[in-house]
This record gives sequence, structure tokens and C-alpha cells, in this order.
Amino acid sequence: MPLVRRGRLRKRWRYVGVYGPEVMLCAARARIGPFSQSFWVVWDREREQRFAHTRTPAGGEVAVDGSEVRIAAADLKATLHLGDAAPVEAVCPSGVRGYGWTRKRAPVPVSGAIEAPGRRWQLESHAIDDESAGYHQRHTSWRWSAGIGGAADGRAVAWNLVSGINDPERASERAIWVDGVPSEPAPVDFDGLGAVCFRGGARLDFEAESERARDDNLILLRSRYLHRFGTFSGSLDGVELAHGFGVMEEHDAAW
Repeated sequence: MPLVRRGRLRKRWRYVGVYGPEVMLCAARARIGPFSQSFWVVWDREREQRFAHTRTPAGGEVAVDGSEVRIAAADLKATLHLGDAAPVEAVCPSGVRGYGWTRKRAPVPVSGAIEAPGRRWQLESHAIDDESAGYHQRHTSWRWSAGIGGAADGRAVAWNLVSGINDPERASERAIWVDGVPSEPAPVDFDGLGAVCFRGGARLDFEAESERARDDNLILLRSRYLHRFGTFSGSLDGVELAHGFGVMEEHDAAW
């Protein structure tokens, strides 16, 4: 994918989110044309303590390379290894001249360690792995939810739900994994960042615990971003949740 296509800069990013009952983590690197940014967030659920940092340009603080994720910051270190999971992949139009590609994997087995001041976690958990790139329309606005959990009947579940990007009626990036097998639900609606509503009447409710907010204005590029860790309850398109951990996100970009 060249840097510029039909007058639009290439955007690409990779985001890995680890969601669990003790600790939640996300690590990401993003690039819009020649501009880059990285960020990471760790949420200690027991102590209700948040560690986070954003770096522009990206530098070497966050590395997401193949199956390895590393964070090397002044106040936090993490080394994680990702296993395999069934992917969903989509190529979707974005405006008249653009398109977006994405590949999502869940629930990805993840092992490793996170070290913060006074805290150390030895992880055996699950993650969402998001790889995306494209030539998106100049103004793109979306809401996104991803999570890991368990159904009331004991099955393992994970999800990737979106509105506003890569979300046509069919062949979208929307996916629900049940015992590791993905299927595509119909388009969803977001009730702010409080719930995801399905066409059949099911509702996935969210309770936020930690928030990362950014408002960047680089003149030619502007971005307003809201990312919240928390817990989920309710129904995942008819699959009743026993527990769920994950993220709700809102992003408005002129890029």
C-alpha cells in the first residue's frame, strides 16, 4: 500500500488489548502518512490505579511486532507473547475514493509479564489483536467495542463491534466469537458509550472504569479520541453474558 493513493494518505495502526479481571492493558502504534504516534494504558483493577503514556512521534516506547508486544517506559515494563486465534478480515469502502482494510483476531491467548511501581502481574489471559490500514475519507468518525468474556452457559466469547468504519451491511469487520468460532452480526447501534444495541433487541451494557482521552490538532490532521476500559453485562446478540471485560471507544478524525 503506497504512502499516497488518489490524493489520500495511508493510515495504518495496530492495537492489542488485554482484558481481564485483575488488569487491563492496551498498546498501540499508529501512522498517518509520515506522522506517527504510540500509546499504552494499564489499568490496575484491584487498586483502581491507571498508568499511561502517549508519544508523538512514536519512538521506541511501544513495539508491536508479530506475536510480541513490548512496552519500555520509565514507569512501566511489559513483555507479552500472543498465540493464535481465528481472524476476521474485511476490505470496505470509505467514501467515494477510499477503502479500509482490517484484520481482527480474538480471543488471542496471551502470556507474559507487566511490571509497574509496586506491582507485577504474570499474565495468562486473552487479547484482541487489531491490524488496520487504508485510505479513509477525510472525515471519519466511529464507535468501537471489543471484549473478552464468558457466556452464562459456560462458552467462551469475544467480540468486535463497530459503527462508522468498516461496517457495511455484510462482509464487515463486525464479529462475535463463540468458543473461538467467529460469526458476523447485523449492523449495530451505539447508545453513546454506554451500550451496544443489536437489531434483534439484545443490548450489551457497559460500565466504565478507566478513561483515556486525547484531543490532537496538528493543523492538517485532527483527532478527538476517547477510550474506556470497563465491564460488560447483558446479551451479546442473544448470547447471555456471565461476565465481560473490554473497551468502548469513540474516535473522530480529520486525516
